[in-house]
Amino acid sequence: MPSPLLESARLSRRTLLQGLGVVALGTVAGTAAHGFLYDRHHIELTEQTLDVAGWPSSLAGLRIGFLTDLHRSTTVSHQMIAGAVDLVMAHQPDIIVVGGDYVTNRDHRFVQPAAEALAGLSAPFGVFAVLGNHDDERETSAALTDAGFVVLKDARTQIDVRGEAVDIAGLRYWTHKMPEIARVVKGASPTLILVAHTPKRLIEAAALSVPLLLSGHTHGGQIVLPGIGAVAAREFPLIAGAGRRDNTTAFVSRGVGTVYVPVRVNCPPEVAILRIQPVSA
Repeated sequence: MPSPLLESARLSRRTLLQGLGVVALGTVAGTAAHGFLYDRHHIELTEQTLDVAGWPSSLAGLRIGFLTDLHRSTTVSHQMIAGAVDLVMAHQPDIIVVGGDYVTNRDHRFVQPAAEALAGLSAPFGVFAVLGNHDDERETSAALTDAGFVVLKDARTQIDVRGEAVDIAGLRYWTHKMPEIARVVKGASPTLILVAHTPKRLIEAAALSVPLLLSGHTHGGQIVLPGIGAVAAREFPLIAGAGRRDNTTAFVSRGVGTVYVPVRVNCPPEVAILRIQPVSA
């Protein structure tokens, strides 16, 4: 069960997003209408090169397709998620990672539809998934596994890419204590990719010298007000895009769907193609 503190933080973020939605709808009606009718449906493709410490030259140019926060629901359709899948598949990445929150509030009606919308994902070295705070662990895991994904719940797997070992580790959303995370990554190869739904895990990843962290959860703020910014995401060390903490490179996706209010303002949904490069000497 979520701790009272974490549940309170989740409710605070929901309340803030709902409040911002009301402000946008009431005070900036035209902007909010655009956010509802257009912004939230216009999925952008982000192509980003990430310089990763310790990454071998033999794996330079490895491409990861990354999508997260689908939130399949009455307001996020099959067509929208299928469109995100098509965007990723058009670029034929080497690996695909899906970062959690397939539905909203564990709504079991949409678990199977979400998995079906994602079923078109495939990559030469596999499709890997973690769960988010909105996902039911058993039902969602089963649906994604049936779709051919490797679901990582405080677990790590190793693949061979161009003769090099690449470790991919995934954390449960509620796993946050350093010893728990250390157990997951212990003994991993230097080419370790850690997937954690929340970018709050950047702090632990940096302390453990994890080379690369992929996260979502923030939606990039979802509602980004002029002159104010992404108020709902200020609790995170990285809100969106690429960043770095010590020797850890991180990328946080704005995600595909919406949560609590079906509006995006100055924060379009995205899928990403990440090109991994060694840090230049």
